[in-house]
Amino acid sequence: MTTEQSAPTPEQRLTTLRELLIHRPPMARELPAFEVAQAPADPAELFVDWLLAAMRGGVPDAQVLTLGTAGLDGTPDARIVTLRDVDPANGEWWFWGELHSAKGRQLAADPRAALTWYWPALGRQVRVRGAVRAGSVAAAGETFRLLSPKSRAASLVGRQSEPLEEVAQFRAAWAAAERELAADQGIVAAGYTQYAVRAEEVEFWQGADDRRHVRLAYRRPAGTGEWTRGVLWP
Repeated sequence: MTTEQSAPTPEQRLTTLRELLIHRPPMARELPAFEVAQAPADPAELFVDWLLAAMRGGVPDAQVLTLGTAGLDGTPDARIVTLRDVDPANGEWWFWGELHSAKGRQLAADPRAALTWYWPALGRQVRVRGAVRAGSVAAAGETFRLLSPKSRAASLVGRQSEPLEEVAQFRAAWAAAERELAADQGIVAAGYTQYAVRAEEVEFWQGADDRRHVRLAYRRPAGTGEWTRGVLWP
């Protein structure tokens, strides 16, 4: 005869969580070294090296980042988006979004953003901050046509962040988007926009299992094209 165990109470679950938060520290594993003296003068070059290392090392969704913006009421806002390109010549990091989505409206009102990557397997974090500009409509159309059919269908559905009353509405909109694609492979979603963050600050953070983390910050003063850099206290 077996005795059924009762499910833990909310208080017990919270106690367990608090114990794990204290006794299971992050980055308690061997991690790569970061020799700042060997870092290149251009942060975009170092970023490309780190992203390639993450992607080749099998880090899932290494190109995915957290995009931080200022809400229309001034409060911080953030969401996950995908990096689409890096332009070292201009110091720009590119992502795409819907012009009329929440992030599109926020960037129109306050064209500044923060980008953050974290690759747990490597204990590495990269932060980028700067002014945002929208790319050309023609370039956005060219990029849109290179996306997978599912990604194009999702963009054609649109209405991002709007309330959804019934799941059936979404399914119907998706089916309609797939019919549009089938009828016209050259179609481009209205409002599909590419955004570039022209970096003014880029920071590289390498974690260490002994907690002696390493931080290297690049700065580009407004009106100049020259980068300065320095190590920060971790």
